Amino acid sequence: MDFIIEKLDFLRVLQRIQGIVDKKSTMPILSNVLVEAADGKVNIAATDLEIFIKDACPATVKKEGSVTVNARKLFEIVKELPESTVAISNGEGERVSIKSGKARFNIMGLPVKEFPSFPPVEDDKLTKVEPDILGEMIDKTAFAVSTDETRYNINGFFLEKDKDILRMVTTDGHRLAMIEKEAANVPGEKKGVILPKKGVTELRKLMEEKEGDFFFGITDKSVTMKKGDTLINVRLIEGDFPDYKQVIPKENDKLVMAERAVLLGSLKRVSILSSDKVKGVKFGLKKGKLTLSSSSPELGDATEEIDVEYDGDELDIAFNARYFLDALEAVGEEKVGIELKDQMSPGILRPKETAGSTYIIMPMRL
Repeated sequence: MDFIIEKLDFLRVLQRIQGIVDKKSTMPILSNVLVEAADGKVNIAATDLEIFIKDACPATVKKEGSVTVNARKLFEIVKELPESTVAISNGEGERVSIKSGKARFNIMGLPVKEFPSFPPVEDDKLTKVEPDILGEMIDKTAFAVSTDETRYNINGFFLEKDKDILRMVTTDGHRLAMIEKEAANVPGEKKGVILPKKGVTELRKLMEEKEGDFFFGITDKSVTMKKGDTLINVRLIEGDFPDYKQVIPKENDKLVMAERAVLLGSLKRVSILSSDKVKGVKFGLKKGKLTLSSSSPELGDATEEIDVEYDGDELDIAFNARYFLDALEAVGEEKVGIELKDQMSPGILRPKETAGSTYIIMPMRL
């Protein structure tokens, strides 16, 4: 194998794969990147067995071939090279030579045959999608994904299609985030799948690239996104996502309308003196007023009253301030509605103007 490639093009691809390469794996090959030179371009692939990524760069290929080398070291070397072009070749065994200007590196690789095969992807099973829609759904639900690795079935994003509606749901058992969007071309054949957090992070990075068409597809085992030469395949989480519809309260008859920015600022201030462990803040409701309060034996107490639209009975209920702040920051609209029933029932937070976003937060005892 022997090729010359533009440093910046090569660096861009090598940087993209750094988040996927498995640096702590017991399989050394998973710390490596597969580099294949053929047909006037260089294909680069990496995997941690859960996520597969493949990308390509134009190159002057003098001799076709392939190698695997340590992904982090290759990235660090290319990043520091002095010239705008890089020459890479391999000789006997797994030795790889990297040259740029007067700099020369020789690094050892591993046999190409040890590198895992990329899952087959059928282009006709991929549907053109609007990345802004899918990206917004991820951004508005990511905060509620469980971090408990033992509860694998809620350790990701539940993506469900219902006729021409695309729905994304996340939960950690204490709160739930759900968003629905109309989608003319809903990809895949399965009704509902669970996407792992790490895989969604990589898909989201790809969506941030605005130029070009995006294609998306779901099979029984994986989800795939393609843009130009970049292809990402993510293995789905097996198992059943909880029945989220049972969690959404049906009888919350107390409606509070509040200015999002006012409530957000007040809650941030009051929560400063809440206990570090539970972050509890009490919501005291009476006609036209919401009083937020917190106290800690070690720290002291805080109280703040804000004007709201409320005409129901008086109610005191407590929530984890962090959970409420995450939901308020995700909403992104000027006014929000809070639907409550009693101090023991979950609260519902929704934007006033835009239908489709729903946030459920469990109350707490203080």
